Amino acid sequence: MRLLLYNIRYAVGGGASMHMPLPGAGYVLGDPNVLPELTRFIKSVDPDIVGLIEVDTGSIRSRMVNQAESIATELGMNTSYETKYGARSINQMLPIVRKQGNAFLASQRVHGETFHYFDTGIKRLIIELEMRDFAVFLVHLSLKYRHRHLQLRKLYDLIEATPKPVIVAGDFNTFWGENEIYLFMKAAGLTSANTDGVATYPSRSPRKELDFVLYQRGITVTGFDVPQLRFSDHLPLVCDFQVE
Repeated sequence: MRLLLYNIRYAVGGGASMHMPLPGAGYVLGDPNVLPELTRFIKSVDPDIVGLIEVDTGSIRSRMVNQAESIATELGMNTSYETKYGARSINQMLPIVRKQGNAFLASQRVHGETFHYFDTGIKRLIIELEMRDFAVFLVHLSLKYRHRHLQLRKLYDLIEATPKPVIVAGDFNTFWGENEIYLFMKAAGLTSANTDGVATYPSRSPRKELDFVLYQRGITVTGFDVPQLRFSDHLPLVCDFQVE
């Protein structure tokens, strides 16, 4: 099976156009030319499961297009998505921001999907995708170091309660790379598919390993790649695996 993980930055692009006519203007104005390019790339990878971080689910920035549904339709896949903030977050009342989420796309039958939430941080969503023989958790951790470690504790508890082998994928915002999550990985019995520690951010000149695909015993990784693309400020991760 093939898993693609990609922080797509709401399909606003990763180059200088993001800052025209003003710095950061792209986060509001968007760029309708980016989503088709992203979709073509994802389709070319031919993934069985896609984990998308930073998806616009239908704001004025995306011209009211739900990016998760748009990509899923093009690929003929099912999709599960939700906004990243808790139900009581003030972000749920803000234009554009309230449409910012994460999403799973899957080509085979999904046995269950659950939306969990961290107790701390601004970005709180955890999507659990249950497949027949394994489960996948999709996360986008906090920018704050203390919040990240509290979130990892919650994530550890969810993993421990899962009877199937687990894959954890997402943007961990680990500015110190794998060293920052070493103890979490050991406690949860997780191994990184990125054995060479290839940096994933920023895409124009990668220096930091922020994005991870982690897996437990019972899952064997047979291939791993970090395509060098600039559709976003992050690089995508492509992981081939089989369930024992």
